[in-house]
Amino acid sequence: SSVATGEFLSPEALKEMKANLIKFLPFKYLAKELTSQAEILKKVLRDNQEHFPVVFSQASHCLELVCGVEVKEVDPREHIYIMVPNLGLTCDVMLSSGQSMPKAGLLVLILSLIMQNGDRAPEEKVWGALSRLGVCVGSVHCVFGEPRTLLTHVWVQEGYLEYRQVPYSYPARYEFLWGPRAYAETSKREVMAFLLRIKERASRAFPPLSAEAAREEDEAA
Repeated sequence: SSVATGEFLSPEALKEMKANLIKFLPFKYLAKELTSQAEILKKVLRDNQEHFPVVFSQASHCLELVCGVEVKEVDPREHIYIMVPNLGLTCDVMLSSGQSMPKAGLLVLILSLIMQNGDRAPEEKVWGALSRLGVCVGSVHCVFGEPRTLLTHVWVQEGYLEYRQVPYSYPARYEFLWGPRAYAETSKREVMAFLLRIKERASRAFPPLSAEAAREEDEAA
């Protein structure tokens, strides 16, 4: 039998397919182009039809989580998809020069982290959360660039975040708060609704976690 069938594909091969699809979809979004199951199979998944549902579902979830872009099926018969921003934040419009990747999903994750820490998040908690997503301070990310610059300069200047010294901290420690523009363009209720949607889709896109993995994920959150 062919190595392209179901159980014979290694986890590494499936992971590579998902990573390639996560790279492919944002470029279709930036080009304002539709895509289709046929195009994805031909250009990304190397005609591995049986793996399309799982890989597509997981990649779509990651795209929504990180970029704030939802993949919607506009033609169920032909399996044609469009990508639309679903957060109401204008940061992508402000930053997009035709090449800039969407970043609203990351911003919402930061805003939710601030909420979960009593409306002020120590910067070490923010950097720790980002590192678990593979976004590390000091290294340039393929989507976000250098995260410290994005969070402490770009989004501060645009009014989405506040970055300030913790009062009376010696040596100086810093924290993030919601900026005035975040309050104007979204709300805590909308942020929580987005996170709940993400969680529901994740439960459908990913296999059930073991009890130990689930506990680790809860602690990380």
